[in-house]
Amino acid sequence: MSSSDFLNLLLSELQNQDPLDATSTTDFMNQLTSYANFTEQQSINSSMTSLASSFSSLVTLNSVNYIGHTVEAKTNGAALTNGAATFGYNLSAASSNATITVKDAGGNTVYTGAGTGNQGDNTFTWNGQTNSGAQLSDGGQYAISVTATDSAGNSVFNYSTISGTVTGIDTSTATPSLTVNGVSVSAADIIAVTS
Repeated sequence: MSSSDFLNLLLSELQNQDPLDATSTTDFMNQLTSYANFTEQQSINSSMTSLASSFSSLVTLNSVNYIGHTVEAKTNGAALTNGAATFGYNLSAASSNATITVKDAGGNTVYTGAGTGNQGDNTFTWNGQTNSGAQLSDGGQYAISVTATDSAGNSVFNYSTISGTVTGIDTSTATPSLTVNGVSVSAADIIAVTS
């Protein structure tokens, strides 16, 4: 409903009211106040839309600054490049039984093995081979999952990461994403930047 529609409705009410039972002054003033509030609300909505658009442009412009820089980002995905994919992962405490599972884009497990269980940051470079020894082709997207527990059996896994050079940005969605080693990651997931 536009402000013009609201005003037309108010005028129609005045034109069609019963002269023997006219709208009270208080009711009429309440309707005029509602009209003023309605118009102001539309103005605020328009301003908020403009502000959101400007903010989106600012986020996109800021994302461009990452191109050419090496970043570390929270994600569980990586692309197989030159026969390998390197993942990072963080543990809140040491674990003696860290297990790494790599799955292909279809969700099929292609590799399972032991990983380091140091407290803090750990690195795992997968050679692109399945557990049966078959070498997988470059370009495939793979996801890592880490299972690591402390001596009491509590999970100590915090997050997984990838590191690489930002080669592009994608602004086709509401939140721009960066391309890092062939994987899309949100700018919000960047945890470190180096030159």
